[in-house]
Amino acid sequence: MFEKFFKLSEHGTTVKTEILAGLTTFLTMGYILIVNPIILSKTGMPFGSIITATALSSAIATLVMALYANMPFGLAPGMGLNAFFAFTVVLGMGYSWEFALTAVFLEGIIFMILTFFNVRTAIVNSIPINLKYAISAGIGLFIAFIGLQGAGLVVDNPAVLVGLGDVLTAKPLICVFGLLVVGVLHYKRVKGALMIGILASTVLALILGVTEYNGIFAAPASLAPIFFKFDFTNVFTLDMATVLFTFLFVDMFDTVGTLVGVASKANMLDSEGKLPGVKKALFADSLGTTVGAILGTCTVTTYVESAAGVEEGGRTGLTALTIAALFLLSLFISPLIIMVPGAATAPVLIAVGVFMLTPILKVDFDDFTEGLPAFLAMIIMPLTYSISEGIAFGIISYTVLKLFTGKGKEVSLVTYIVALIFIGKFFL
Repeated sequence: MFEKFFKLSEHGTTVKTEILAGLTTFLTMGYILIVNPIILSKTGMPFGSIITATALSSAIATLVMALYANMPFGLAPGMGLNAFFAFTVVLGMGYSWEFALTAVFLEGIIFMILTFFNVRTAIVNSIPINLKYAISAGIGLFIAFIGLQGAGLVVDNPAVLVGLGDVLTAKPLICVFGLLVVGVLHYKRVKGALMIGILASTVLALILGVTEYNGIFAAPASLAPIFFKFDFTNVFTLDMATVLFTFLFVDMFDTVGTLVGVASKANMLDSEGKLPGVKKALFADSLGTTVGAILGTCTVTTYVESAAGVEEGGRTGLTALTIAALFLLSLFISPLIIMVPGAATAPVLIAVGVFMLTPILKVDFDDFTEGLPAFLAMIIMPLTYSISEGIAFGIISYTVLKLFTGKGKEVSLVTYIVALIFIGKFFL
């Protein structure tokens, strides 16, 4: 049944590989089940209800990705977007969380319309092939940076922005241990090296007291306090337009960057550098955002941690189906999922960062009009903590360099339009 529906042989994979890949991706992105409620509850939304909304919206969106798009990507409420929701829109601008949910709902509907008319597909296809390779590498650096932070190896340093943490404390030691396990097992081509690394690190974290066992089962909280709680009274205001544009912009290019970057690493791009079936993947993202708003959470987007599952061999929707099933299961075993600390998933994120760098070998650095934009896209992502900002610098520098070196005809009209949108965004 799985072979026929997901075309496993055609994609060079097996049921066992896909399920393992899905489990690995889920564990690397499972932190959202606790982090998203922590952030959104600052607005006054009930903590338990947000956990339920997070798990359900992630499961539904990822299920669509599995059964409709047949791609190995996990989706969940987006980090950064949830912070904008809570700290800017609600706590900063003074609007209610119902107003913010309304903006997310409208964003999802607009995205579905843009996807239907192939606008988002055109944007994905407009990114030059060398930039697509660079985006993959940039995402690798970005998620490795997230891992280093989660392990306490990279910490805040007011003098120079970042610095080295205390490597002899528990979290860094757990990360180093996990990275050693992953490195040795991966070198020996042991299947499930990333998963084993997470489990081994979690055991060490329990021993060192970094995390604790709080049981396995817990009943999900009711959605009633946040379900379908919209406020349409301020829809036609400048503030709504500003909030809506920010949600649209960040989600648009974060999703595009993730799909392109991870697909590039998985060799899913065709000979022209396009991602077959990308429209279906974008629809899953759009529907997830709309449903997520109805359930009571912020924008649902494709997760860069999907790269962990791709590295484990995930190539089809069966990987995503596994992720969706685990999100549904997490409604009842949240204590067990939450037990896995950031220090235990950090080694996997760092290792995946290494794996994601390989497409950069395909970039033509001899042509500076290709090499410089690729480098900027790659380096800006981790330094600004934003995939969309990396794409912005890459696209803008690419179009400007091509234009002023007499190669303007190599740039498509859509790429020029996207560059102008990025430039306009900096003035808002």
